[in-house]
Amino acid sequence: MARSSRPSVPPSSEALTRSAPPPRLGVDDVVVVDTKRVRTAIGGTVVGNFMEWFDFGIYGYLAVTITAVFTADLPEPWGLLATLFGFAISFLVRPIGGLVLGPLGDRIGRQKVLFFTMAMMALATALIGVLPTSAQIGLWAIIPLYVLKMIQGFSTGGEYAGATTYVAEFSPDKRRGFWSSWLDLGSYVGFAAGASVVALTTIITESVWGETAMTDFGWRIPFLVAIPLGIVAIWFRLKIPETPAYENTAGTDEEPDRDDPLARHGIVGILRHHWREVLIGIAIVAATNTAGYALTSYMPTYLEKEVGISNLGAAVATVPVLLVMSACLPFIGRLSDRIGRRPVYMIAAGSTIVLMIPAFAVMQIGQEWAVFIALGMVAIPVAFYVAVSASTLPALFPTASRFGAMAIAYNVSVSLFGGTTPLFSQALIDLTGNTFMPAFYIMFFAALGGVALLSMKETAKRPLLGSVPTVETREEAVEVVARQDEDPLIDTSTMPIPVHRS
Repeated sequence: MARSSRPSVPPSSEALTRSAPPPRLGVDDVVVVDTKRVRTAIGGTVVGNFMEWFDFGIYGYLAVTITAVFTADLPEPWGLLATLFGFAISFLVRPIGGLVLGPLGDRIGRQKVLFFTMAMMALATALIGVLPTSAQIGLWAIIPLYVLKMIQGFSTGGEYAGATTYVAEFSPDKRRGFWSSWLDLGSYVGFAAGASVVALTTIITESVWGETAMTDFGWRIPFLVAIPLGIVAIWFRLKIPETPAYENTAGTDEEPDRDDPLARHGIVGILRHHWREVLIGIAIVAATNTAGYALTSYMPTYLEKEVGISNLGAAVATVPVLLVMSACLPFIGRLSDRIGRRPVYMIAAGSTIVLMIPAFAVMQIGQEWAVFIALGMVAIPVAFYVAVSASTLPALFPTASRFGAMAIAYNVSVSLFGGTTPLFSQALIDLTGNTFMPAFYIMFFAALGGVALLSMKETAKRPLLGSVPTVETREEAVEVVARQDEDPLIDTSTMPIPVHRS
């Protein structure tokens, strides 16, 4: 069998209409990625999410301290709200980063953009640790803090979209849920690491230099720890290869067909062809991240302000919960490979609605044991949400436009609804006096996410749209080719395979 020299690109809609039968897979068309290479690729990606959430952990657990350091002249509650706005502003910038970095990742490659986002993120986090305080320059101190948070937001606009795209494209079809879940495991371990560094810094500095040590200088230390961590993370990013799925489509569609939904498109083309999937992604991301950021970035502030738990006590309760939850993610990811992504998401949305109010009620008891139990209740739906995010969301979009489409859907949602959760939750409490308002806020988006799931196609065990099957051994490749005519999970008309001719 000889192959023609037709470019390995997804066929246009007109070509699909004319061609019958659809192209057939050969064994050499199937991508074989062995387990060792998958581990290397995913490990190099996880470090970026670790760094991103390490900063969230630091900022979240130092929110009250940062208020004293940067907004000391503002009356309550405006000082704390100004600090939380610094967290929110980084998310408001994320869509800009996504709109720039996402399409760029579809043009020049996932690895190059992920290296850039890692370097920018690490540098911005470290620079926060050397900023002047309000005691030195007054309220002007908040401005450079906001600028650096905006730089972080721009870089993270490409980070998660690129990282999820990368791990999804590198993972074998049958185990995409398992391998992709490690990305968010790195995220929450990173947050726990940030919280732990804050706790250890607080213990050491206050025991040696007194109770004001953290506001005097100790708050800088956790941010400066990002320097050695960033160097290690950047080194790992330099080592990761480009994804096979991107390499199969790169450089072959210099003039893409604007009417072909599988071709590479810019922002307008993505919204034209994939607006339904973008809306589904926005709803799911909103449900995931309102719960996720409530558990992580907002909970330190809530426990300290509304429950009366100290900063150190909040870290002691939160870190073990996050570590246990993180350890569960690969098991939930593996479960999604067996039963599907939609059932796992349904478990997440349903448990959110059932558990959130009881969790906040238990939290109000104010004892350490009660806080630990309550955080565990909140962590249950978060675990089911995040374990399948990296395998589900990229699968909504075709390979040629995946990075860009992910960047739009994820960043618009996380900016408007997820990253603003701490700000909106605290503002709702201040407005109503009801400490259960964060629970209602989270439940509302869980309900919206559940509705969106009704329109989402199941993607477990299937090749990614616009990509050929990905397996772990050549024997599996032979099996895939042998059953391609009977397997309902394989649609060769959407795959970038050459035409086979006798």
